[in-house]
Amino acid sequence: MKSNFKWQLINDSITDDDKKALTDFINEPNQRFTQGKKVKEFEEEWSKWEGVEYSTFVNSGASANYIMTSIMKEMKGVGEVIVSPLGWVSDVAPLVNLGFTPIFVDVSMENMSITLDNIKEAVTSKTVGVVLVHVLGFNAINDELIKFCKDNDLFLIEDCCESHGATYKNRKSGSQADVSNFSFYFGHHITTIEGGMVCTNNKEIHEYAKLFRSHGMTRETSLSLQDYYKIRYPKVNPLFTFAVPGYNMRNQEINAVLGLEQLKRLDYNIWNRQDNFRLWISCLDPIKYQTNFEEEGSSNFSLPLIIHDSNKELFEKVCVLLDNDDVEYRIGTAGGGNQARQPYLEKYEYRTHDLTNVNYIHDFGLYIGNHPELDKDEIINLCDMLNSL
Repeated sequence: MKSNFKWQLINDSITDDDKKALTDFINEPNQRFTQGKKVKEFEEEWSKWEGVEYSTFVNSGASANYIMTSIMKEMKGVGEVIVSPLGWVSDVAPLVNLGFTPIFVDVSMENMSITLDNIKEAVTSKTVGVVLVHVLGFNAINDELIKFCKDNDLFLIEDCCESHGATYKNRKSGSQADVSNFSFYFGHHITTIEGGMVCTNNKEIHEYAKLFRSHGMTRETSLSLQDYYKIRYPKVNPLFTFAVPGYNMRNQEINAVLGLEQLKRLDYNIWNRQDNFRLWISCLDPIKYQTNFEEEGSSNFSLPLIIHDSNKELFEKVCVLLDNDDVEYRIGTAGGGNQARQPYLEKYEYRTHDLTNVNYIHDFGLYIGNHPELDKDEIINLCDMLNSL
């Protein structure tokens, strides 16, 4: 695979101002670098931006997936979980590793996310939760889906790793489920190099998130929860009381400093990406490529390209064109396509429903980068070349 592209999936988004903030922080005398006040400040600022009560900064979006799944296990026990087959391995791996049975249902071609109708068809008496992935930055949530999960006592997880700033009815994606997560990996809307966030409006879930982040230790939780364990377990050292079988998924002060700097320009970058996406689908030939994506509420960190009519010859020509023009791309879109076709599942129990759409995207879909610095003429020229194939 090439290492240098004219049009990358993401440009270097760490600016000189970011670097100055980092070096200024590093050069302060007697500085603390492990999780501390900067992590807490970033959590508070992220909660304000996202519109949630609580946020917990962790070392990756994938770690956040494990924490959310662990919380679901504590609160609901194990069982079946309906999950998108189009997403990332970290949406599924925690389920099988923690004893759940993934149930894969199909996605909509308009937003590439699982639909309420498909969820309803898959629900059984064993279903305990739903993992809803906002694929490539498309909004996937709606009132009916939220109500269905509440009415059926299903734990609703929103994976927003690719969808910072996506909205539904003026509320940001990730602010309406039981719990949600974001990734701050280098290729996403903002970066802390590695990092992720667990968000919720539920205090109990927030307490669990802090527990699972730090070995299960109670010392980072609220005073009331610490007192509860002191009273109930008087013979255990309160500094080393482990309430759940947690992990070490803490992040560091340096990462939080970078996140605080990047957050200042996140809205501006999202607006640019939204403009790029609208231009992209308005310029593509709708006879050859899918263009009827859902625009409302989307915050696309990439530009999807799905070939119509199972045209394998055209798909191959598209890949050759992109290769020759030094445009970086990923086949299968999010996470390489259909997770139900991946070898890691062969040793585990799972179930699939009709996956017609996700299999089509797996075979005839790809995406290219949508970074804020893209020149509009670049987008138009690439569309012209694609349309001429």
